[in-house]
Parts: sequence; C-alpha cells; structure tokens
Amino acid sequence: MRRVDILLLSSAAVGSIEAAEVPRPRGVGPEFAKYYKTPNAFTCISQPSIHLSLTQVNDDFCDCPDGSDEPGTSACSLLSHLSPHTPGDVPASDVNVSLALPGFYCKNKGHIPSYVPFMSVNDGVCDYDVCCDGSDEWARVGGTKCEEKCKEIGREWKKQDEQKQRSLGTAAKRRKELVVEAGKLRQEVASRIETIQASIEGDDIKIKGLERDLAEMERLERGKVVKKPGRGKMNVLAQLAKDRVEELRESLVEVRDQRDMGKGRLAELEEILATFKQEYNPNFNDEGVKRAVRSWEDYAAREKPEIGNEARDRDLDEIAKPDSESGAIKWNEWEEEEESDVDVLYKFEEYLPPSVRDWIDGKLRSFRLMLIENGVLAPTRDSGAESKELEDARKALKSAQDVLEGNRKQLNEHTEDLARDYGIDSVFRAMKDQCIEKDSGEYTYELCWLTQTKQKSKKGGGHTNMGNFVSFDTITVDDDVPPDGKGLGSGERVALKYENGQHCWNGPNRSTMVVLACAEKDEVWKIVEEEKCVYRMEVGTPAVCGVHVPKDGKQQVRDEL
Repeated sequence: MRRVDILLLSSAAVGSIEAAEVPRPRGVGPEFAKYYKTPNAFTCISQPSIHLSLTQVNDDFCDCPDGSDEPGTSACSLLSHLSPHTPGDVPASDVNVSLALPGFYCKNKGHIPSYVPFMSVNDGVCDYDVCCDGSDEWARVGGTKCEEKCKEIGREWKKQDEQKQRSLGTAAKRRKELVVEAGKLRQEVASRIETIQASIEGDDIKIKGLERDLAEMERLERGKVVKKPGRGKMNVLAQLAKDRVEELRESLVEVRDQRDMGKGRLAELEEILATFKQEYNPNFNDEGVKRAVRSWEDYAAREKPEIGNEARDRDLDEIAKPDSESGAIKWNEWEEEEESDVDVLYKFEEYLPPSVRDWIDGKLRSFRLMLIENGVLAPTRDSGAESKELEDARKALKSAQDVLEGNRKQLNEHTEDLARDYGIDSVFRAMKDQCIEKDSGEYTYELCWLTQTKQKSKKGGGHTNMGNFVSFDTITVDDDVPPDGKGLGSGERVALKYENGQHCWNGPNRSTMVVLACAEKDEVWKIVEEEKCVYRMEVGTPAVCGVHVPKDGKQQVRDEL
C-alpha cells in the first residue's frame, strides 16, 4: 500500500474512534485495539483458532499467519503462502497469510496519525513524511534516533493544506462559472436551432409560392405573341455604312497621332543638327563630319513643305468626333423601319378603353394558351432573351433556394453541435478553441481545447500538428503529487484524445493524450514523448475539479473539498 493511501486510511479511521484510547501494544492503531483487550492471551485476528500468550506479541517472531501478533515489528512484513506457520494443525490451504493490519501505527501527536509499512519499521531510516514522531525507529537500529518533529511538520502541512483548500475553492468557483457559461452557449445554440427551423418553414412556403409564380409566368411566356423584329435592305446597308464610318474615324485618329509624333521627332532632330553645325570645330580635319555639316546646310537651304495647319486640324477634329457627338449622320433614322399596315394591327388594342382592352387581352391569351397546351399551336420561340419579368422570377426563386440551403446547412451544424460530447455538464463548450502554451526549450507546445495540439519551433518554420481532437477518454494514473500540487496523483483521470496529426517520418501520424487534473487555472504542466510521435500532456484545469471518474468511465461531479 502506498504511504499516501495509508495516511488517508488512518486519517479516516481515526476520525471515527473515540478520544479515549485503550492501552494497546506498540504499533496497534485505535481501530484494532479491541483485538488486544484480552489480559492473558491473544487470538490471531484472521485465524481465531490460533491462541498465543501475550509474551508472543511483538517478540519479533511471526506466530500468526496474518502477522497480527507483530504490530510493532517488521517480523511479519514478508508473509506469503510459502512462509512456515506455527500451528501444525492448520492445513496450508486454509491459512490466511494476508496482513490483518495496515502497518505500524504512528500517533503523530500534533499532526495526522498514519500507518507505516512494516518493512519500514526499524530499518534505520526516519520516515518523517508518514511517521513524524519517529516511533517507527523505536529500536534505534545502528544508532538511528528519530526526533519528534510533528509540531513543525504539522504546522507546515496545515499551511499547505489551507493554501490547497483555497486553490480548490477558487478552482471550484471557476468551474461553476464555466458550467454557467457553457449552459448559456448551449441555450444560444438551441435558440438558434428554433429560429432556423422557423426560417426554414417560412422559406419552404416562400419557395412554393415562387415556384407557382414562375410556372405561371413561363406558361404565359409560351403564349405571348411576339412580333419578331425585321431588318430590310436599308437597315442592313445603314448598319454596314455606320460600321465603315466608325472604322475610318478610328484610322484617322490613329494616323493623326502618328503624324504629331513624327513632327515632334523631326523638330528634335533638326535642333540637334543645328547645334552640331554651330559647335563643331572647322579646323578639325574629319571628312565625315565635314560631309555631315554640308548635307545639313543643303537641307536647311531647301524650302520646307507645310505639314498641317490650324484650319485643317480643326476640320480633322470635327471629323474625328463620334457621330453621337457631332450629329453629322443620324443613324437611328436609317435603322428604324417604317410602320407597316400589319404593325397597326398589333396596336389595335391601344384604341380600346382600358377595361375592354384588359378583358380582350386576357381572353386572347387564355385562348392561345389553350391551343398551345392542346397541341393546336406551337409555343412561341423567341430567339432573343427572355422577358425581364421572367428573368427576375428565376433570380428570386434561385435566391430563395440558396437561402434555404444555407439555413439547412446551419441547422445540421447546430444540431450536431448540440449532440456533441463536451464533457460532464458540457463544461468544455465554454473552453472550445481556447489555447494554452508551454515553453519547453527549443519548442513551444500549444493545446487548443477540443481542437488541436501543436509543436511550434522557436527557430521559425511551420508548426507541427500533434493531433486533432477525437473524443473524451479516461486513464488510470499512479503518480506522486509534487509540493506545488502540479501533478496527476493516482486514480482515474479525464483524458482528451488527439489523433491523426502530421505524419511522422518513418513512423505513425502524430497523436497526443491529454491527461487532466484539477487546478486553479488552465496550465500545461508536462509534455512527454512516450513513443515515437506519441505524446502525453499533463494539464491542470478547473474544468475537471470535483469530477469523479470511476473505473467504468462514467464521470460524476462531487465536492472536491
């Protein structure tokens, strides 16, 4: 049995014993004193058929198979089925060799009584952590003398215990806040689901109405009388002439731009040659330079042709203007066709009163649609685009369908979120996507609740995904808790499984088991690579404070204090 377990066992047992103690042999705890009341004899606790004299109690010889006759020595610390037993009339198969006592009892006055394993009795080591009064070394083996230190140890323990209780109280308070926050978030999701469901019902009704409207509009569109635009020879000729004029206008603008550019370059060249003639040295005997100067003088002496003038440029500017600005040719007069006698028939309804016109129009449309639907007339086939009303109806229906699809997607996401496991009391809902980090030399490790674990190199480069959250789990631990309290302890603990991380070279995909223990704040305590690319994080968080995890894995909330 672990020493901490023995300490807790003793503390719980002593609390139920009356203050008045019965005189008892060395090493016997008050809860076992009743077995040592007989004045002249002792009966083995687990084997009542075996009777011993009081002189055989604590005589440093193991007489009882259960070791109950040696509560104050280490004589029975190594009992087993192979150990010889004193009473010869007891068959070996019926002998109970399990220790009847939890250990050597230390009173620890001024502190908490506890039991020390029998192997530690008179072993020459002062076990102050469980036996602060030094009574386990009563024989002073090898001159060992353990002084009584219960007052100072008890005072320090009380100080640490008070600090621990304050920390647990703060952690429990924080967990309650997280539970309240998680409840609010869950209620928000539930309310959002109700809102989306109502919106979906409204969208369904709206879409059905739009589908009916579109179907009716398409039906009317099929029966619409369409006057197809006709194009006579004059229209075709006018369009060709318009295109040709536009092409010539663009060419004129381009040629003028090239002319102006050439004039500028010519003026620049003449200026360079004139400067050259003035500044060159006539005494310099270079035939090439002299020929160039004479050629320039001949060129300058000739009469220069006129390149453009202002009046002509103004005319060209006017010609270069588009017809829509200059008004030189009114093309629309040539493109519009004259109204024929047939066209007048299409405008017959315009001469009727509005009420009569609407009645006639409705009857004619209904009659035409009836003929089309019964195969008497062919539906209207317009080579042009469909009417704006029909196009708007299609857009309205498509927009409503997109909104419905988006709402259904959101509904599925929220419904899945509401059914997702967020731990007991859904406490981790309030922590989802929040991240904590730990600096560990060359790397910084990051834990994001219910999302991802990462390894970040301080030398730059990308981050390494150590696993994506998969599910909750439970794990059995058996660790010592350091003085600062940042440890897992022993028992069942809540764990988070992160799997399918970045692939490890010549190994598996990275994964992380995050083991949780109660703490005042979220903090990564320790990171260990148990196997290649298989990590274990020990993390403290108030989210698991008061959460009892039995071996069946079903989490329950209990009072941590």
